[in-house]
This record gives sequence, structure tokens and C-alpha cells, in this order.
Amino acid sequence: MNALPPQPLLRHIGIYGYRAAFLRGFPRMPQAPLETAEALEQLRALWHGHRIAVHVTDAAPGVGVDTPDDLERVRTLFSLHQT
Repeated sequence: MNALPPQPLLRHIGIYGYRAAFLRGFPRMPQAPLETAEALEQLRALWHGHRIAVHVTDAAPGVGVDTPDDLERVRTLFSLHQT
């Protein structure tokens, strides 16, 4: 069996912008096998021949906003920094 060479591990941060026509068709596209394994829906677009843009940076990402408590924390930070 031919194994893939080792790849660096990267942290994924997704900011998505789609055209309306693409969004109308996306739910009808069958899921890609790798999308199912990785739980990354952009892999479906790639599997079906669409392009995506990515940027790799050396800077570490900030803290995520994944829960209602996280959102409240961010709202508080923004309110403290408004001029």
C-alpha cells in the first residue's frame, strides 16, 4: 500500500462567502467521501470541481466563538472598545 507522505497539521478557520447561484445548487450535490470523514463542507465543493480560496498564515488564530457564552464575551469586548 502506498501511503501519503506526512503533511503538516493545520488549524482550520472558515470564513465563507458564496454566490446565490452556488448556494441554490450546493444542497443537491452529493457529499464527498472526504467531506464525510473530515466534516468540512468545502470539500464537497472541491470534489465537484468548484474552486475555493485559502490563505495560510504563520500567525496563530484567536479564540473561537462557538457558544452563546463565547458570543457574550465578544460582545462585551466590543462594547468596551467602542469610541
